[in-house]
Amino acid sequence: MSDKETTDSGLEVILTTLQTSSDKETIQSIISILNELLSMGTERRIHYVISKGGSEALLQALVNSSHKYLLSGNSLQTLLHLLVKVGQKDKMIGRKAKKTQATITILNLVRKNMANPRTLTPCLWIVQMFAGSVTAGGILGRNGATELIYKLLVPFTAEHTRVIRAAAEAFAALMKSVSNSKRAVTRGYVQGLLRLYQNWHSYDIQHKYVHIRRAFLRCLDNIANTKSGRQIFWENAGMEILFHITQSCASNQSLKSILNASVQIMRKCYPRSALPTDVIQSAYNFPVPGGAHPTRTCSLPPDNLDDDSEEDVDSELENVDVEDDDLETDVEKLKTKPDPDRPRELLQSYKKFCPELFDDFQDSDSESFDRNCTKAECSSKPTGCCEVILNSHIRKGYYKEGDQRALGSKTPESFQQCHLSCPVDAIDNYTKRNGLSCSTKESGFRPRNGPNQTMDSLMSATFESNSTCTSVYQSGKQLDTCSFHSRTDCIDSTYHSQSSFSDKRETHDTVLRLLERHNEDIPFHDPSTYIATARKTASVQDYNVLAFPDFWGIIPAPYQQPMTEQKYGTLRDKIFQDVQRLLKKDDILNRLVFDLQESSLLESVEEIDTLKFFSKFESGNLRRAIQVRRYEYDLILNSDVNNIHHHQWFYFEISGMKAGVPYRFNIINCEKANSQFNYGMQPVLYSVCEALQGRPYWQRVGDNICYYRNSYVYTVETPEGSCEKPYFTLTFNIQFPHTDDVCYLAYHFPYTYSTLMTHLHLLGKSVKQKKVYFRNQSLCNTLGGNPCPLVTITALPKLKSQQNVHQFRNRPYLVLTARVHPGESNASWIMKGTLEFLLSDDPAAELLREMYIIKVIPMLNPDGVINGNHRSSLTGEDLNRQWSQPSPTLHPTVYHLKGLLHYLNSIRRTPLVFCDYHGHSRKKNVFMYGCSIKETLWQSGSSINTASLKEDIGYRTLPKVLSKVAPAFVLSSCSFQVEKSRESTARVVVWREIGVLRSYTMESSYCGSDQGKYKGLQFGIKELQEMGAKLCIGLLLLNKNSLPYNKAVFPQMMKLLTLEDDILDHRSFSNEYIEEEPPCPEEIDFNSCFIYEEEFADIEEELEESSSDSEDTETTSELQASSD
Repeated sequence: MSDKETTDSGLEVILTTLQTSSDKETIQSIISILNELLSMGTERRIHYVISKGGSEALLQALVNSSHKYLLSGNSLQTLLHLLVKVGQKDKMIGRKAKKTQATITILNLVRKNMANPRTLTPCLWIVQMFAGSVTAGGILGRNGATELIYKLLVPFTAEHTRVIRAAAEAFAALMKSVSNSKRAVTRGYVQGLLRLYQNWHSYDIQHKYVHIRRAFLRCLDNIANTKSGRQIFWENAGMEILFHITQSCASNQSLKSILNASVQIMRKCYPRSALPTDVIQSAYNFPVPGGAHPTRTCSLPPDNLDDDSEEDVDSELENVDVEDDDLETDVEKLKTKPDPDRPRELLQSYKKFCPELFDDFQDSDSESFDRNCTKAECSSKPTGCCEVILNSHIRKGYYKEGDQRALGSKTPESFQQCHLSCPVDAIDNYTKRNGLSCSTKESGFRPRNGPNQTMDSLMSATFESNSTCTSVYQSGKQLDTCSFHSRTDCIDSTYHSQSSFSDKRETHDTVLRLLERHNEDIPFHDPSTYIATARKTASVQDYNVLAFPDFWGIIPAPYQQPMTEQKYGTLRDKIFQDVQRLLKKDDILNRLVFDLQESSLLESVEEIDTLKFFSKFESGNLRRAIQVRRYEYDLILNSDVNNIHHHQWFYFEISGMKAGVPYRFNIINCEKANSQFNYGMQPVLYSVCEALQGRPYWQRVGDNICYYRNSYVYTVETPEGSCEKPYFTLTFNIQFPHTDDVCYLAYHFPYTYSTLMTHLHLLGKSVKQKKVYFRNQSLCNTLGGNPCPLVTITALPKLKSQQNVHQFRNRPYLVLTARVHPGESNASWIMKGTLEFLLSDDPAAELLREMYIIKVIPMLNPDGVINGNHRSSLTGEDLNRQWSQPSPTLHPTVYHLKGLLHYLNSIRRTPLVFCDYHGHSRKKNVFMYGCSIKETLWQSGSSINTASLKEDIGYRTLPKVLSKVAPAFVLSSCSFQVEKSRESTARVVVWREIGVLRSYTMESSYCGSDQGKYKGLQFGIKELQEMGAKLCIGLLLLNKNSLPYNKAVFPQMMKLLTLEDDILDHRSFSNEYIEEEPPCPEEIDFNSCFIYEEEFADIEEELEESSSDSEDTETTSELQASSD
């Protein structure tokens, strides 16, 4: 027999003897042996004893000795200490105690030793451990434990603090049971606990008894998990008590645990309410073909975040390895099946999207491609008269009471208008005040259409977003912001008569001066072209206002911005302010200052000391603004069209601010449980004043940023019944750079549909027609009537010989898509970088065009982008979950793109790469998701033998190359698993049904990078565009055997080719699908009990002190005996 087997056998004999023996001396000897064994050992030794049945043996010994009075004095205390030492490491100790009926035994020992602190204290520790199982805690409660231990706590006394601490912690553990909490509420213990907490706070001036104060907070925290507990806490002024106590000690760092526990309790007991809005359905409604989407009211749900039933549910769980059952393990479903989802004869209709395969290029004098937007089409001349009218009149007349016409109604062609509110005096006053000049000669700006540009050509412009010049004070009167209107308006004749000709002429002059001052150095942007493009954009609400950033243009900031560090205590301070709002209502205004459906507010707030909000422009999203305090606002985002969800994207205008004042904004209806705003991300801001001074940047702004669960809830009806959902708050402070500026605030750098169409038009004009094949077609029209652009890019054959044309037609295809989720604007900026690189003169770009035919669908969900959605199309559905069975009526862009891919596959031109650009809200860096059968089966723990499965690992090449050439790209975040929940996404369907091996989703963080060159920095527009260009470099290596020699790039390409040597290294890739960051340092869970990890650590500390006291007592007794 080996030594290990001998040891195992010996320990098992000892433990068995301890359980069964009724001999006092034998039991005492075994307890002494075990005490010595565990006192000298490590935690590993304790777990070993537990695995051999040590907990059961000690519990049974306690029961036996209690019944037969076998142990007392020091022997009993040693047994109790052993049980504490073992039990705190045994997660199942409560269940084992219930099984051996040790729960009743320990209660009897507590009753017998009420006057004996040395024995009572470990008994209370054991009660605390047993109560960790709510079923065992329920048994203790039904047998009088709650009343018994409460008697040890009252009345207040500073004697026997060790007993009081143990009793308070045992009582807190008992309160985990719903039935025990209800019993405490019924008997009035909550009021007593609050009084005790106040007494100990007043007594403990030197903070020596923080652990006792914290234990009382744990009692209250667990009671607050029940509805009745929260109610009685509120009725007994618990909120006021905790609030005032925490305010008095908020600056003391040593009381951090007290403060955090108090915050947790106040959050739980904060009254739940519905959002301060009547309807949570989107303010915009679109009639979906074949079905209706009823409006759902925002009703207050029942208070059922807790289980208020009498039945206690045991929280102890066995340590069972749970497989990831979201991973697909059906090999048949994982295998590619490139069969079309429609009759093959229908695929021929997609032939028109591949004109490059049929052009003979024999007509050298003609262009080889057609532009989607010709010069004539983009002319700013309208077909009728376009009036320019002050926006202040528009906001008063356009929505004036009594006008019952629909917002989308049309006026005759001759009354098409665009609107500009800021009179020329505002521009002149602003430029003079800042030492600028509107003179073309002095400012260095020149008219965009030459010196003969007429006023009529300017008046013809139709704008798409709300562009605002600055608001300035002149002669004590505030001049309105300037806003541009892009669609035909429905303003009646009475309205027209209110605007004088001089007002119109003044505003026309303002438009002219703005365009004259515009800097033409912004690449691929032209305000006049943007105006004409925006005029054609169709929106659900028929937007007629332009956002100034989109009209004026954007350049990347010339500096990088680091991630913010969330100062510890920020979240706590924000919650204190929320509680103060509830308790001290003297300075609370709760004034509605903006509502998307109450346009009369725009006029009524003009004379009020408040910020002015506006969001009715392309990609805008803000439903409602409520002024809470003078400098604090609650903001409610609009749901996606035909939806009640997806509150994340925001983009709105703010004006009327004061410089240097810290304004607090609370977006109170966010839905995701976590956000990069907790990990260094900031929202972005654009200042019109800054833009007019030559700095048209979006900048990351805001401090004291937190993202946390709030007290707002709503109910959703499901087939199973009512389901309660919580909301979360994004809160941040902003100090605006200029007084009376007009600023735009957004979740991320906005990129509108009209911006894209303008960009494509200007790109087409810049193409070198003799070298580059560029074709901009419309894949289809969306539900909203907007064209979905399809761009084809490649290099023209250098010679018109048959051999060159054959090589041209046989180039592999690459398909790149973006913006299927409207709120992921970072994907559009990456796509912008890709497109500009592909059409550039860079030698690598020329080489890439010679190697491939690139099909680009830069915006798969134009309607969602236009109408300010975050995730859905106009049907209220996520288009990236419709790829398995897309509807030609409801999901036309996905349906026709999938048809085009099937067509390419049917003619044996299956794309080499399919890459769908996305944004990610809970991870950092840029990374890819791909598809692999083997990696999915490995990670799922499947028993299938993967050795027999053949799989080309070429899907790893592109991510591997990108990790070397793109600073923002991180290989370790990539994953190649196929999840059941994503089986209808573009990545999986294109891989499985089209047969594209290299089918990817490329994710880009909204925040920034935590590795490499950009570590600690937030992504800006420059970094995003760079990523788009670097992707093109990575694509060069996918077909290395076809690389033509190019002396300008060939040496660099050869260096990159060596990267493929380690493509087989699977250790470089993550095997886990990581969704988000770990909890932030100050995370406070709204539901669960506050940090109890140190509970048993406290017991260990007390146990060591107690053992030390026992040894000292024994030594003293021995010395006295020897002296006698």
